[in-house]
Amino acid sequence: MPSVVRNYIEAMSRIDPAIAVFCEAEQHKSEAAELARSLGLPCTVSTGNYAMLLVLTSERLELRQNGPGAPGGVAVDFASGLLRFRRLYGGGRKQPLAKAVGLKHNLHPTLLDATAGLGRDSFILAALGCTVLMVERSEIIAALLQDGLERAGNIPEIRPIINRMTIVKGDCRTLVQVPKQPDVIYLDPMYPHRTKSALVKKEMRLLRAIVGDDIDAPQLLEWALSQRAERVVVKRPKGAPGISGPEPTFVIKSKNSRFDVYKKV
Repeated sequence: MPSVVRNYIEAMSRIDPAIAVFCEAEQHKSEAAELARSLGLPCTVSTGNYAMLLVLTSERLELRQNGPGAPGGVAVDFASGLLRFRRLYGGGRKQPLAKAVGLKHNLHPTLLDATAGLGRDSFILAALGCTVLMVERSEIIAALLQDGLERAGNIPEIRPIINRMTIVKGDCRTLVQVPKQPDVIYLDPMYPHRTKSALVKKEMRLLRAIVGDDIDAPQLLEWALSQRAERVVVKRPKGAPGISGPEPTFVIKSKNSRFDVYKKV
């Protein structure tokens, strides 16, 4: 194990496993205080006593691990990096994700992403013409997602895509009302633990630290199948077992993952 990783793990074990809002930009202090209040988190000016920080910079909201050797922060960025590449060069309607949800030339299904996370697959589907309702039950992750949507909505190139995306905070199973019955329900529950922690991406480590494991994935699938959606799609890692429940109608595979598709008769 590299020494920087070992030192970071040791440091993390000595820090109170809590999270606070921290503001790096003087002009955003009142905004940071309001964010902390809405999330029920402390707003701190000293970072040393917290394992994780929700940091408001001059440009965006980031989730960061704290301590020596900690990796950089995670933010939702729909305009550049991986998502820009996927939007422009990801294969369009021929990519496995699009095939899994049933997206065709003249068919743009409405979609409920019941485990929105950082919203990446939702963005790609919205870029391909789908209208997407994203549901996220972690208020911290939802705050990151809302921040990403607001920033991206100011960029003319992708504003039409963002306008097809809506976020709702809460558990999909207890929502009082879904604005419109979706054609497709999409589930991407937290992936199972890997045996080699070094292989787990930074984003996955941070998300797992906030939301834990989705141990109720079978109940999520049961709920999804009980709805009137024509299709339920579950994203799983390549080689991972399926979620406990009925067998999928068919499976679509990609390089690193697969999509278990349940179609209503």
